Amino acid sequence: MLRIATLLGLSSLALLAEDGSGVNINAVIMFFVFIAGTMGITKWAASKTKSASDFYTAGGGITGFQNGLAIAGDYISAASFLGISGMIYLQGYDGIIYAIGFLVGWPIILFLMAERLRNLGKFNFTDIAAYRLDEQKIRILAAFGSLTVVTFYLIAQMVGAGKLIEVLFHIPYGWAVALVGALMIIYVTFGGMLATTWVQIIKACLILAGVTFIALMVMAHSGFSLTALVTEATSLHKSGVDILKPGPFVSDPVSAISLGLALMLGTAGLPHILMRFFTVGNAKEARKSVVYATGFIGYFYLLIGIVGLGSIVFLNSDIGKELYLSAEGSVIGGVNMVAVHLSQAVGGDIFLGFIAAVSFATILAVVSGLTLAASNSIAHDLYAIVIRKGNITDAEEMKVSKRTVLVIGFIAVLLGFAFENMNVAFMVGLAFAIAASANFPILILSIYWKKLTTRGAFIGGFVGLITAITLVVLSKTIWVDIFHFEKAIFPYVHPALFSVTAAFVAIWFFSITDKSARAEEDKAGFEAQNIRAQTGIGAEGAVSH
Repeated sequence: MLRIATLLGLSSLALLAEDGSGVNINAVIMFFVFIAGTMGITKWAASKTKSASDFYTAGGGITGFQNGLAIAGDYISAASFLGISGMIYLQGYDGIIYAIGFLVGWPIILFLMAERLRNLGKFNFTDIAAYRLDEQKIRILAAFGSLTVVTFYLIAQMVGAGKLIEVLFHIPYGWAVALVGALMIIYVTFGGMLATTWVQIIKACLILAGVTFIALMVMAHSGFSLTALVTEATSLHKSGVDILKPGPFVSDPVSAISLGLALMLGTAGLPHILMRFFTVGNAKEARKSVVYATGFIGYFYLLIGIVGLGSIVFLNSDIGKELYLSAEGSVIGGVNMVAVHLSQAVGGDIFLGFIAAVSFATILAVVSGLTLAASNSIAHDLYAIVIRKGNITDAEEMKVSKRTVLVIGFIAVLLGFAFENMNVAFMVGLAFAIAASANFPILILSIYWKKLTTRGAFIGGFVGLITAITLVVLSKTIWVDIFHFEKAIFPYVHPALFSVTAAFVAIWFFSITDKSARAEEDKAGFEAQNIRAQTGIGAEGAVSH
């Protein structure tokens, strides 16, 4: 079935490509090579995936270095490569703030969470929160939080993928989104976490190499002077030196703090990132994973600023305007495509093909990880634990998980249609805000605060989740841009400052006022949890492949 699906996917791509005009043959060839290679990995991974542990965590047999690359691959998504470079092209300073914000959350994971996550968890971060609290309620809460975050994140990736393939292959946007959805389902359904991890590792190496080449070519153009690059960018941008000032995304102190809070705390609440700490054998490898990932991610975000500034310089030159801008001055394919256009400007058609294939690989790998995290929440948390009360075999759980992947893939395609014109980096910013409000407070307090009770976590978690979603809906993003009302009810576009505060206050209040027998049981379980969190005694071991 895997072979048939592969052939169908490749044949469809070829037929669609032939129908278009001006198709980049180099990109098509590299797409085929990448897809064929990753399908081979998926087939190999499918032969190794026998249990739920294999499917969700690759059996815990990934090394720290490999996992660091895979985490970097997960984190360096379409939103980062396409969205942030597009945001810098459009707004300058705001895009740089996003790039910095995406990086600063890693010390929290490194110093406060990595080791404890690996020692306490099994398949996902919900295992930690459910360690001493009421498992049923916590898993229901965490599943809602994870699925909401994954939904916003998926939208960004699907839009980025659709636009990329539309521009390069001249394939209609709808077909492009459907193709990504189909490939995503194949990767996850057959290969599980093992295939997803190796696709991420390969993709991380390729994108780091590609961005390095672009940055070197841009700096060479400016005589390796950052001052000269910035000066040229401000002289060519329609906003001039105003691109060095805060723009509409961080136009006031409240928005800036709120965005920073979302990006910093949200990183530690992303379900598909947290899942990766269970793919390594022990806490030591988990710490090494974060150290390596931080290095790779920091290097990438350092370069993406140069890519963004370079896109201003190259796309607004006389040749750039002719090739990459429409008659009205807008970027062909949308502002998310500036990095792709820049790759052709600095490296020609062959390098464009390489970057196009890498970008496509980036999106496919990230949506695969997101889909796996979502299916984990539904099949493991909701179905296996809440509905079946744990009375389920590995085979049954994997069957449910794979069916869930099909449904999520279909929903992801529909969302890709609905949000076609959104900036992908901005959408991911909203996903981070919800992760910071719904997942992070529960996770960090369950690890470190003895007085946390099930009632406090359950009510406080939903307060954070509902507050974040409500404020997003009432903000300009949804209320004005989607619903077309005249004025937004909530004056800021980033809700994290309010929703994270509401979550922490609600968790604290409903925990300290909880005098029930369940609350005493929750508090009594803290010492045992703390010992296991620090020593790893009793933690899940690795499976050798």
